[in-house]
Amino acid sequence: MSDKSPFIFDADVDNFNETVIEASRETPILVDFTADWCGPCLSLGPILERVIPEYQGAVILAKVDADENMKLCGHYGLRGFPTVLLFRDGEEMERFSGAQSPSFVRDFVDRNID
Repeated sequence: MSDKSPFIFDADVDNFNETVIEASRETPILVDFTADWCGPCLSLGPILERVIPEYQGAVILAKVDADENMKLCGHYGLRGFPTVLLFRDGEEMERFSGAQSPSFVRDFVDRNID
């Protein structure tokens, strides 16, 4: 997963504060909460992995395995997967759930970054 692009990495409960919350003070970060058993996740994942590198680091993507990081899922009140949260300046700014089109993802990113 994380070797596909320098703009995509894996995050988990142990490194989330540093790699997402703190890092979002410098660069907006999308966090994809996903699961291997989730059909819509399997559709959205490749779309995110294709779209995010187009931004050349203006936004980066953290992938979180929901099954292995239920504490994070609970902390953010996630009810279904995939759920994508956008963090900026250490705060969650916006989120969306479910499989979405590449144009939806681009619109979402465009309205949340400078």
